[in-house]
Amino acid sequence: MAKRETKQSVIPVERIEKTIYLIRGHKVMLDTDLANLYAVETFNLNKAVKRNFERFPDDFMFQLTKEEWGSLKFQIGMSKPKGRGGRRTPPYAFTEQGVAMLSSVLKSKQAAMVNVEIMRAFVRLRRLLATHRDLARKLDTLEKKYDEQFKIVFDAIRELMTPSDPPKKRRIGFRARSDD
Repeated sequence: MAKRETKQSVIPVERIEKTIYLIRGHKVMLDTDLANLYAVETFNLNKAVKRNFERFPDDFMFQLTKEEWGSLKFQIGMSKPKGRGGRRTPPYAFTEQGVAMLSSVLKSKQAAMVNVEIMRAFVRLRRLLATHRDLARKLDTLEKKYDEQFKIVFDAIRELMTPSDPPKKRRIGFRARSDD
C-alpha cells in the first residue's frame, strides 16, 4: 500500500486553535468560525446540520444560551457585524465529535481537508493540556517528598505555571491640572 504524501496545512493550526472555546466544560467551536473555515455561509452550514439533526446529539452540538452568547461576545471583543444587525439567535457550539460528524454532512473537498486540520488542532490541544496536568502532578509529588525548605521554590514554580492577568491599559488623553 502506497504511503500518502502529507500536504502542507490548508489552514494554520494556530488559526484553528484560536477558535476553540471552553463552554460548559467542553472544548467547542462555534458555527460561525466553522463556516469561515469551511468557506460556506453560516446559514448553509446550520441548514445542513438541521437536515441531519439526528447525527448531532447534545454531546456533539448544543446551542448557546443568550447569556452565554453575550458573555462570549464580551470576552472575545466581538462587535455587531455590518449589514442587517447581526445574528438573531445564539450560535451552535460543536464539540470535537460534532466537528467530526460535520465532515459527513458537508461533503465538499474543502470540508474534508479542513476537518483533518481541525482534528489535528484538537489533538494538539489535548496533548498540551495533558502535559500541563502531568507537570502539575509531578510537582505535587515532589512537594510531598521534600520538606519545608523547598516550599518557596515550589510556590514560585506554581506561580509561573498560572496565567497572569493581561496588563492594564493606560488611559488615552490628558488630565487637566487645576492651578489653585
